[in-house]
Amino acid sequence: MKQQTTLVVSPQGRTRAVYDEAFDFATLGQVSIRRASHVEPTAQGQWSADLRPVGGPVLGPFAKRSQAIAAELAWLDSHLHELPE
Repeated sequence: MKQQTTLVVSPQGRTRAVYDEAFDFATLGQVSIRRASHVEPTAQGQWSADLRPVGGPVLGPFAKRSQAIAAELAWLDSHLHELPE
C-alpha cells in the first residue's frame, strides 16, 4: 500500500505536514520539526493520544497503542490546515 503525505502550504509559503520518514522534507528547504502530540499509557493500562500541544483534544482511551497512534494521525491529518504554525 502506498503511503500518502499531506502538505499544507500557507499563503506565506510555509509548509506543514505530519512527519513521516517516507517523505524527504529536506527537499522543500529548511526543516523545523516540533511535537504535535503524545501517545502515552494511562494508569489503567490503556492508551491515549494527547493533542493538546496543538490545541486539540485528548483521544481515547484505546486498548492498543497502535489504535491510539492511528487516531492521533487521523486527527492531525484532518486538522492540519488549522494547526498553529
